[in-house]
Amino acid sequence: MKVLIVGAGGFIGGFIAREALSRGYETWCGVRESTSRRYLTDPALKFITLDYDDPQKLTDQLKDGQWDYVVYNLGATKCVNFSDFNQINYVYLRNFCEAMINNNQHPAKFLYMSSLSAIGPGDEKTYSPLTNSMIPQPNTRYGLSKIKAETLLQTLPAEFPWIILRPTGVYGPHEQDYLMMIKSIDAHFDFGVGFRRQMLTFIYVEDLARAVFDALENAPVHRKYIISEPRAYSQKEFRRIVARELGRRLVVPVRLPLWALKIACAVSEKYGAAKMQAVTLNSDKYNIMAQRNWACDISDAQRDFGFSPQIDLEEGVRRTVRAYLTEKEAQKQRKKKVD
Repeated sequence: MKVLIVGAGGFIGGFIAREALSRGYETWCGVRESTSRRYLTDPALKFITLDYDDPQKLTDQLKDGQWDYVVYNLGATKCVNFSDFNQINYVYLRNFCEAMINNNQHPAKFLYMSSLSAIGPGDEKTYSPLTNSMIPQPNTRYGLSKIKAETLLQTLPAEFPWIILRPTGVYGPHEQDYLMMIKSIDAHFDFGVGFRRQMLTFIYVEDLARAVFDALENAPVHRKYIISEPRAYSQKEFRRIVARELGRRLVVPVRLPLWALKIACAVSEKYGAAKMQAVTLNSDKYNIMAQRNWACDISDAQRDFGFSPQIDLEEGVRRTVRAYLTEKEAQKQRKKKVD
């Protein structure tokens, strides 16, 4: 069995590739010329270079390949220009699917990695979970680009065998956004925003990688699935777990009003535009951080392919913090050698 992982070079892609090898797949990694292969070092991996900007070139690059499964993990979560979300998250997917159709390539299943942000904000009065049956109302440019990509798949010929995963916040070793929160708690501060209760959901990256192949092997096509731990956590619970793993007895919770976050995101966004750099704090990030209810219903995935996360937040944070502390110590040693 052969699998092609498109967008294999990133944080999640490396874990998907590792899971594919562990299950005995002949694993192909679709990468660009500029893609780092830092997390793709296993000699068993095979590579194909793809140019998503040039439809004809992309068609030619793909034409000799035959894969049983395709995992489309390519995407951008933050961009310098918001129009890039449309280009990377929608146009590239369209070019890729059209190339496969033009080549008459028919994988048994095509799995698209979307996002919980494609659905939009949840109910912040009752805190009822987000479900796949909700009418999508994304409130971020990122979420809009993801729902646009999902809609594209739904308009393809009926024989195109898509499956869509909508993971919540993905964390684990090498991930950068949650790493910022861990570093802050390591420095004895936990920054939160808003004064209303916020419920957060998480999925450890290895559980997401397992869900990818469980869905490919067992789920029916033309379905969408939310991927998350089955429970939500408060910011206080997250802080307590991280602080314990870091050995930090004193962590000062700092709660900022939403208006202060909005100003900070606006300033950061202007700075990023001036420097032509993608920044973590921007107007999209404000909407994400302001959202109070990230609870979600995973019963569809549980029913259709037996989805059951093996790593809860406590164990996942333990592994993530261990990787962070190992890298922190390695940096100290490198600095000593330089000095």
